[in-house]
Parts: sequence; C-alpha cells; structure tokens
Amino acid sequence: ARDNKPMTTKQYKLFLDDKLIGTTEFEKADAPMGTVFGQINLINITSGYDYFKNHCLENNIELTADYTEDKLIATQTIKNLKVLNANGIEIKGLGNQISGMDSDNFEITLVGVSYPLFEEEFPNHVKAYNEHFTDK
Repeated sequence: ARDNKPMTTKQYKLFLDDKLIGTTEFEKADAPMGTVFGQINLINITSGYDYFKNHCLENNIELTADYTEDKLIATQTIKNLKVLNANGIEIKGLGNQISGMDSDNFEITLVGVSYPLFEEEFPNHVKAYNEHFTDK
C-alpha cells in the first residue's frame, strides 16, 4: 500500500548499533558542503537525552553540549549510527551529530556526503540551491 505523500519526501531510517531508533526526512541542507539536516522521529525511546547521553558515555563519544537541567544534548560523531534510505542503502558522510532536547525535538546532521551520491540522493536540495542563483 502506498501512502499519499509527495514523491519528494523521502524517509531515512536511523540505526544505532543495528537497532532502529528513528526516522528523518532530511528537510534542510547545505548542498555545496554535502550536508543534510533533519528532525528525528524517535521510535520506542522515551528520553532522547538519556538515550544518547548513555550511548555516548558508554562509547567514549565526546559531547559538544550537555545541559542536564534542560535535558539538552549535542554529540560529536557517533560511529555506530547508520542512515539508510528507502532502498536500504547506507548514506555515508564524513561525520554526524545529534542534537536536541527532550522538551522539543532532536535533529541529525550528516556532514560530508560526497558527490555524486549527494546529488543522486538529495536532488531537491541541489535544485533549490542552484535556483537560488538564477535570475528571477
């Protein structure tokens, strides 16, 4: 059964240690830098703050920010985090970052996705960037 979402909206699955933890649509990008950003829809995780903090502490992953009272966190690259497209193909970059807070939402940043993969996977972001420079 197909849902009625427009074809431009692709959903990516996020796996941590081979466990599905959420999805994202990578709705924002910095096309020339090969970077995409997206809100994470967490799956079966009550507190993203606790989940990501515990994972980082257990795996010696540096935190860029950690505000316990606000349950706000930002991580450095999480090596065991995988991003898969709808066809199950991993979208690899040079690094990633998870940031957010329990009372709001969490976002993933995937940096350094190389071309031509970036262009093939995110043609809408490349098109939007290129249209920014065309005369109106």
